Amino acid sequence: MIGPKERLSRREGTNLYVKGARSFSAKEAWGKRQTKPGQHGVQPSKLSSYARQLREKQKVKRQYGMREKQFRRFYALAVKTAKNSNQDKGYIMLQMLERRLDNVIYAALFAKSKNAARQVVSHGHVYVNGKRVTIPSFVVRVNDVIELKEDMYLKVKIDYKGPMVPAWLNVDANKVTIAALPTRQQIDPSIRENLIVELYSR
Repeated sequence: MIGPKERLSRREGTNLYVKGARSFSAKEAWGKRQTKPGQHGVQPSKLSSYARQLREKQKVKRQYGMREKQFRRFYALAVKTAKNSNQDKGYIMLQMLERRLDNVIYAALFAKSKNAARQVVSHGHVYVNGKRVTIPSFVVRVNDVIELKEDMYLKVKIDYKGPMVPAWLNVDANKVTIAALPTRQQIDPSIRENLIVELYSR
């Protein structure tokens, strides 16, 4: 994700937590100025159903730092998985997004922001079950062990007010184990995944 990141939070009308420590401070852009970016940044009085669906999809894409093609691929895989397991495809998609390797590195507090987590993975500092993985979108599974290289771990200093490590992750020094699949209660409650399903079902 390149360009002014906090501008995206203002565009989507919510804090996307894309700026690390700043996202949890009083300086966060959406908290300071709750208008859309640009000269005419006024919230419309009413959005159409399509516009609401589109904005929700854009919000989630930006939250996880993904492009459209990749996001569609995750959704397609979620649909396929949901058919085989008879589960809700929106929920399956969110579980998969949460289990992206870069998101796990960020959630385990091994990086100060999601962009930094992506960089840590792509630069080869992360191992999954003993094997180096350089793909940030790699989806980890239950019982997988993710390890951050010792020298990189010693450089990481998470000394700001940020999110708590979710209960589905077990962190021990520079290692994190996927203890379980994330439940819906452990995923951002502001996400309305049903709108995304409706958009892609058109």
